[in-house]
Amino acid sequence: ASGRASITVQDVLTASQLQPASQRGYQCMSCCRLFPALWSVKNHIQHSSQEGYSCKVYYRRLKALWEKEHKEQEAAAPRV
Repeated sequence: ASGRASITVQDVLTASQLQPASQRGYQCMSCCRLFPALWSVKNHIQHSSQEGYSCKVYYRRLKALWEKEHKEQEAAAPRV
């Protein structure tokens, strides 16, 4: 089920924060293409398979890994 999680704008922003500051715009972390606006990156990700890219798969997998890591951190946190 988490493999089918939808990619949100927040997911794109979080991923982009892992990259050094780029020129003007937002970079797709999968194919490294640069886009002028955040919505254009999200649109690219959603329709990447039509363009011959697998960016949507990359972001879904990245989100699933983040969710797994978050659950592991919650489980490891001491209970009060």
